[in-house]
Amino acid sequence: MYIPYLYKNENQQEITQFLLKNSFGILVNRTNGKLWATHIPLELEQTNDGKSILFGHISKENPQWESFESDANVLAIFSGPHSYVSSSWYEKENVPTWNYIAMHVYGKIKIIEGDAVITSLKKLTDKYEAHSENPVRIENLSEKTMRQASGIVAFEIEIDTIEAVKKMSQNRNEKDYHNVISELEKTEKANSKEVAAIMKKCPF
Repeated sequence: MYIPYLYKNENQQEITQFLLKNSFGILVNRTNGKLWATHIPLELEQTNDGKSILFGHISKENPQWESFESDANVLAIFSGPHSYVSSSWYEKENVPTWNYIAMHVYGKIKIIEGDAVITSLKKLTDKYEAHSENPVRIENLSEKTMRQASGIVAFEIEIDTIEAVKKMSQNRNEKDYHNVISELEKTEKANSKEVAAIMKKCPF
């Protein structure tokens, strides 16, 4: 991913928190000679030996998994809040732009089987059921329901490289910067308001 130096994010704590919060990503690989992409949750985790991985699963009917063993190289794409920025908010004439946060995670994928699949499903379910009034627990589901697990392919991605971009008007002067925040806060769009909140936390 092309990232101008000004927008390159190398803050490991921010990167980790972003991936944990924005875990619905796009898994990309080459399948049957063409690029293939699937939109799925991809959860970040540290292994016992200190490696960073993403874990997830796809339907066995999805042909993407058939290439995992022949070519383990994959790309996972994650997007965060983003917003249009009008150049009418600047002191001087310029072109409009877009503020956004995104990350590309490169790694090697491997299929997991047996008890590791159920463990993976339990971690995923526990995370998203944490605030449910009546949380679903994998261990409480019937044997009949759990047979559906045979219809998925679970995997882990050992992370090689993370490329992170955080474009938040860093190229503007202080007056323009704060004016962008003010204008974004006036909108009715949740993404724009979230971008404004992030900009407020960033030292100018």
